[in-house]
Amino acid sequence: MKLDAIRPLYEKHSGPFASVYISAERTGEDSATQIALHWRRLRERLERAGADARTVEAIGIRLIPREEAAPGRAMFAVDGETVHDEAFPHPPRREIARWSPLPHLMPLLAQRGETVPHLRVIADHTGADVITVGADVPRQRTVQVEEWPMQKTGVGGWSQRRYERGVEETWERNAVAVAEAVDREVRRTGAELVVVAGDPRSRALVRDHLGAASADRAVMAEHGSRGAGAAAAPFEADAEAAVDSWLERRRTELIERCGAGPSAVGLPETVRALRLNRVDTLLIADDPSSDVMLWIGPGGDQLSMDGRELVEWGVAEPRQERADAAMVRAAAMTGAELWFVDRDRLGTGVAALLRY
Repeated sequence: MKLDAIRPLYEKHSGPFASVYISAERTGEDSATQIALHWRRLRERLERAGADARTVEAIGIRLIPREEAAPGRAMFAVDGETVHDEAFPHPPRREIARWSPLPHLMPLLAQRGETVPHLRVIADHTGADVITVGADVPRQRTVQVEEWPMQKTGVGGWSQRRYERGVEETWERNAVAVAEAVDREVRRTGAELVVVAGDPRSRALVRDHLGAASADRAVMAEHGSRGAGAAAAPFEADAEAAVDSWLERRRTELIERCGAGPSAVGLPETVRALRLNRVDTLLIADDPSSDVMLWIGPGGDQLSMDGRELVEWGVAEPRQERADAAMVRAAAMTGAELWFVDRDRLGTGVAALLRY
């Protein structure tokens, strides 16, 4: 995943940060009461850790008045201001209240998972619905060029062949228009995947007219229809399965490249590569129980296994921070991507593919 969206948290704020992960899963009580009870415990943890009253209050003000509570939230505050607030579709894996030099973003990123910019296309003879997912704000557009002639009648007569040829030409023109719209969206969004569903003949025509870049990314889905009352769930399941399959192929490719080309394996090598701005892709095993710490400075690439090194490089007061928090900041500030991988498959808790 790209980390551009979280970079402003580091650029605009120097910390320390309050990081809160709170559950509002319903257990019979009303949502407001549940949130208040959960927040009371988390607030006490922040206060014991030394969080200032203004920053703690900033989270409480945003949290308590909510009438429709999400099952979980992640909130980050600094200098008396809530700087990020995100709802979860499920409760967080565990509730957290942390006061630390950097925001504790790893649980948020892990619960989000990798986002794959992709297109979902449902085609029929009249055109298609083209849905863009995972790039900026999701959007949907309808592509349709010609509406007549559209249906073959099979009535016979001297003009039947000419009429049927006209119908097929209309289908083809609409398929060309859909393919051109898909090509534009792939270029605009950098979509990694194009899932095409709908009428079998129409989706085949669309696929045949896609440009090379889009065709390489295209996957045909069995379910999906534009018809009134068509069930969305089967197509959504096909699309999610296609995304999961793409993610698994990509994750396997990254693991196989680790060690075969320019790479860093293990924490010391990866930290050094991040400090030198050499990391293209950071591979990390999500480990909520990890207590490994690094030394950091105010700069995004200032991290080390040894605080004395930072002093030698001009950092007046190095601070200790969780290794995952320090590496996430370094990756975001140096333009590296982040991928979660299984520790057993990677053979270590952290590694990196290098730019050179």
